[in-house]
Amino acid sequence: MSNNTLITLKEAPTLAAVFRQRVAHTPNAIAYIQHDTKDGQWHEYSWSETAREVIRWQAALKSSGLQTGERVVIMCKNSREWVICDQATLGLGLVLVPVFMNDRAENINWISNDCSASLLVIEGQEQWDTLKGSIDELESVHTIVAVHEVKDQHPKLKPLQEWLPQEPVTADLAEEETSSEELATIVYTSGTTGRPKGVMLSHHNIIWNIHAALQLFDIGPDNTFLSFLPLSHTFERTVGYYLAMVCGATTAYNRSIPQLAEDLSIIKPTLLVSVPRIFERIYGRIMDKLTTESSIKQKLFRSAIDIGWDKFEYDQGRGKWAPAFLLHPLLDALVGAKVRARLGGQLRFTVCGGAALSPDVARMFIGLGIPVTQGYGLTETSPVIAANPLENNIPASVGLPLPGVEVEISDQEELLTRSPSIMIGYWNKPEATADMIDAQGWLHTGDKARIEDGHVFITGRLKEIIVLSTGEKIPPTDMENAIALDPLIEQAMVIGEGKPYLSALVVPNPEHFEQLCRSSGLKPGDAENYNNEVVREQVLQRVQEKLSAFPGYAKIHNVAILNEPLTPENGLLTPTLKLRRNRILMYYTDEVADLYSGH
Repeated sequence: MSNNTLITLKEAPTLAAVFRQRVAHTPNAIAYIQHDTKDGQWHEYSWSETAREVIRWQAALKSSGLQTGERVVIMCKNSREWVICDQATLGLGLVLVPVFMNDRAENINWISNDCSASLLVIEGQEQWDTLKGSIDELESVHTIVAVHEVKDQHPKLKPLQEWLPQEPVTADLAEEETSSEELATIVYTSGTTGRPKGVMLSHHNIIWNIHAALQLFDIGPDNTFLSFLPLSHTFERTVGYYLAMVCGATTAYNRSIPQLAEDLSIIKPTLLVSVPRIFERIYGRIMDKLTTESSIKQKLFRSAIDIGWDKFEYDQGRGKWAPAFLLHPLLDALVGAKVRARLGGQLRFTVCGGAALSPDVARMFIGLGIPVTQGYGLTETSPVIAANPLENNIPASVGLPLPGVEVEISDQEELLTRSPSIMIGYWNKPEATADMIDAQGWLHTGDKARIEDGHVFITGRLKEIIVLSTGEKIPPTDMENAIALDPLIEQAMVIGEGKPYLSALVVPNPEHFEQLCRSSGLKPGDAENYNNEVVREQVLQRVQEKLSAFPGYAKIHNVAILNEPLTPENGLLTPTLKLRRNRILMYYTDEVADLYSGH
């Protein structure tokens, strides 16, 4: 990569300086691509056009009376406006606090009050409808700016176009952030238990993390990211937004998750930042379609994956050359190229994080020529701790620690880490900070791990181990990932703490569940189908089949079929789609009791 495109840590020690340098380096390059619902067109925006909007926002923030260090909460979808808001706050030395766009009012109110936010930026009508019944509870917020039209009126509510200055602004980009150690953002981690904690990250935390990651990955200005993970998630924000800016890459914004397949084919991204669930869904659809194909096509597909995988292992220096590799170009043209075309056909690689990726899913994508690299990190580490580089990719691992990131395994097998990316601490929570970061500066991740050949392998969560009444200890996450690979099952949670055996709560895929009910002679849509014994037995059988490769103790003896999905909106998932296990157990107390009645 040529040095004139990459912005160095010395050139830009703060996130606002990264933006100012990017605008100076490549003012006319395409920064963002976004769809406009008004004209139905995709539009490209240069760095200099984006800078002009940032300057307007900075004028508006100043006229709203915001002073250095004050907090601004943003409740918007991924968009150029999100970036503009962020850059406007960063350059003024303000602190951006991102929240999940579809979060519940009680959570938004709690976060806004906890960080004493002065201003709240919302997407539009839907977010206003969520909040309007409890606006009085937003104690410190004096202004709510709506990016898109809101039909109601309220003394605190300002439409964006009225809030922004009407006159042309001649000022330059603000440079009021004082140092790289200054607080840049507070990101509330949606803990699986209790209230969320505000992770305080400095400019240096995030920028150091980006430059460490760029030592493992060669990313230049000729790349295009397609952004769909929420920017309220630090993984997307650091890797899909700030890192792209450091490299001068273009970022396109996905319209919505249901339109992701269409947007992939339109944008043709070279890089994706993703979570396993996206790959699992694509895998599920492909496997589903495969069952309807002829046995010859099925055999071709499986051969393409097997030979592609073996060739990948050979290319990585871990396998032997085989004569079957001579078939690879033909099989790739027949199978791999078609799957790659569905993802836009230009993908160089994709970084997957946030949760464990199933080995079957990784094997299929890699076997078909789509390099999937797993990474690992926490909000508290800005976020990347480890990642698999393309030339040393062990998909079962979460990769090598980034250069400069120290890792250690404790006596309890917990992964500890230390680096300049470690957070300043939790906002107003010194005790929680001391629990997380010990006196030697080691951050305790809460994840169990082992290190082999330099690669980190996550083996479970310290607190998410199920201990059966027999004393057997079982990590549930891998089992849940395996169960969810069945097209019939959208979500699964394995339970059994203190019980004699394991059970599972499963949320079925509506279409597949309807088919199952029809084939069992039941009337689709009947609420009683969820409790039907015949249906339950069939679901249990499919769950057990998915776990056939697991040790004997990992056997599911009983299932409850849930008739509503687990979502952040109903409080049963965190905004980053992790199971809130204790809440789910409380919510489904009766169902859990039925699974163990008589034991």
